Amino acid sequence: MDLLWIEGELVVAGPDSRAFVGRSEVGTRFAGIRFAPGTAPGFLGVPAREVLDLKVPLADLWSPGRSRWLADRIGRSADPALALEEIAGGLFDAAPDRLVSQVLRGVRRGVAVPALAGSVGLSERQLYRRCLDAFGYGPKMLDRVLRLNLALDRARRGLPLAEVAARSGYADQAHFTRDVKALTGVPPRTLLA
Repeated sequence: MDLLWIEGELVVAGPDSRAFVGRSEVGTRFAGIRFAPGTAPGFLGVPAREVLDLKVPLADLWSPGRSRWLADRIGRSADPALALEEIAGGLFDAAPDRLVSQVLRGVRRGVAVPALAGSVGLSERQLYRRCLDAFGYGPKMLDRVLRLNLALDRARRGLPLAEVAARSGYADQAHFTRDVKALTGVPPRTLLA
């Protein structure tokens, strides 16, 4: 999830379960911060499931006055990106939720959903609901997103896409390419350009 400052307005980009390609006019000023997985709901005060696949003005989630104050402070700064990061960091310093940390650790280690649910003391259905609140989608989709991010980091370091696919747990390069296109809306080479 992201908090975006776009020409003086603050917008929350909820988690995306499908590709979203944004467009803006040339010269549009914007800045953004990406929250670590599972942390944005604590900052925003709204479960991630409520903003799934949405772009929502922050004023719809917070009071309009508080949102305007934050947007104005960022807009007056010489560097809106730095100001957004500093102000948001000052407003939010909570440690990650223990369950969120356990789920992320389990998903990153490739723990199957039934075992993961058992390891955190929840049924699979309870785990799914808790993941919807924290991440916007269930543990399997979370795994897919995290794996894609890991693979793209490897590709940005210059590894060939076939090697990226193999190291990241995809069946082959075609599987990796399909997943990139499904989740980002563009093929890997376009995304990485």
